[in-house]
Amino acid sequence: MNFIIRLLITAAVAYGLSMVLSGVHIPDFTDAIILAVVLALLNTFIKPVLLILTLPITIVTLGLFLFVINALIILLADKLMDGVTIDGFWWALLFSLLLSIVSSFAHSLFGKKDD
Repeated sequence: MNFIIRLLITAAVAYGLSMVLSGVHIPDFTDAIILAVVLALLNTFIKPVLLILTLPITIVTLGLFLFVINALIILLADKLMDGVTIDGFWWALLFSLLLSIVSSFAHSLFGKKDD
């Protein structure tokens, strides 16, 4: 149940950010839900491989290269989906940063509380 709540929060935040950011185009909430599922799958299977492959540059940049990896995951999700369009790398980077911050904040408000 917590996974579904996380997906819905991520979809709502992504759809809201697409209304604010002119370089991110998500036409409707259904596409936002599909984007959240695709991002969850990419973060589960592709991101760990990228982290291992880019470990030296991540260490040299003191972890800042992780932002680039997040943007690449967003761009990969854009390529895998027909409905979502990201206008470039910088929009993907900004979208990934805002998506992480706002969805973390929203999940802390609306997510399941562990007692």
